[in-house]
Amino acid sequence: MIGGLRGVAARRSTHLALGGVLLLGVSACGLDASDTSWQEAAALTGGDPRVGRVLIRDYGCGSCHTVPGVAGADARVGPPLTGLSQRMYIAGVLPNEPNNLVRWIVDPPAVDSLTAMPRVGVSEQEARDIAAYLYGMD
Repeated sequence: MIGGLRGVAARRSTHLALGGVLLLGVSACGLDASDTSWQEAAALTGGDPRVGRVLIRDYGCGSCHTVPGVAGADARVGPPLTGLSQRMYIAGVLPNEPNNLVRWIVDPPAVDSLTAMPRVGVSEQEARDIAAYLYGMD
């Protein structure tokens, strides 16, 4: 269950239908497909957590952040990305909602011009996949 986003899940019931389709991808990546956290995260974000985990590695997110389940993602430059679904705000400036997380991942300086987090070229769909992993890992 995605505790802090439970209300978001209720408001986005139409996205829950996607959970069954996206679950197939979740089970193929070694994530526990029976864990409803992954299903809910996929439905909320429109992303695939399996792809998100790979993208986190490929974009080098672990060079600044600690991200459980991603090999080598154990840096301490930026905040650890554990417990993201339980937080009230993203980067201290945006209410914690899936579309805001996607917006932040795609272009952090557009949200907060003083952030140290760079724009690294993540597309919107890639950001949805990353968000699915981040929300589902809790």
